[in-house]
Amino acid sequence: MKRIAVYCGSNAGIRPAYVAAAEELGARLAQEKIELVYGGGAVGLMGAVANAALKAGGHVIGVIPRKLVIKEVVHEGLPDMHIVEDMHERKALMAELADGFIALPGGYGTFEEFFEVLAWGQLGWHQKPFALYDVDGFYHSLLSFLDHVTGEGFVRPQHRKLLLTGKSSEEVLRLMRGFQPPAEIKWVK
Repeated sequence: MKRIAVYCGSNAGIRPAYVAAAEELGARLAQEKIELVYGGGAVGLMGAVANAALKAGGHVIGVIPRKLVIKEVVHEGLPDMHIVEDMHERKALMAELADGFIALPGGYGTFEEFFEVLAWGQLGWHQKPFALYDVDGFYHSLLSFLDHVTGEGFVRPQHRKLLLTGKSSEEVLRLMRGFQPPAEIKWVK
């Protein structure tokens, strides 16, 4: 994998472990010569992952909508910043640039971006790995809910397996490297 898109919060959250995990992931990506593609912000976990990657000598690509290019939000220290018109263009460009996807803790935007690429994988529109970085059990309830959704017949078991989950950046990257997309895609029996 040459590039990984990381979706994460523009807030830091209440636990110091969230920022520590973002910083550790950014540093690991740089050490492993994997470029970071992210939302272009300087705040919250977005700023933490980008700053750590930069500090470790990594290449960071920001993708931010024009409306968010305000001094307090946009990361002004990136040599590779793409300013796009809207969130739809941002998501499409990040997906195009990335070879895989990781979600750190975050809110609505993190979930929306991540679930969109997950759905695209379910439909067979790409065969890139995607993983949740489950910091301190942040995604435990969501994973339980997805198991429930699968049990209720709304997600096929082979598609539930599309979503990798790790408790460390090392584990997440190992799982992503071993990812095998399902042979069966949605709508094909």
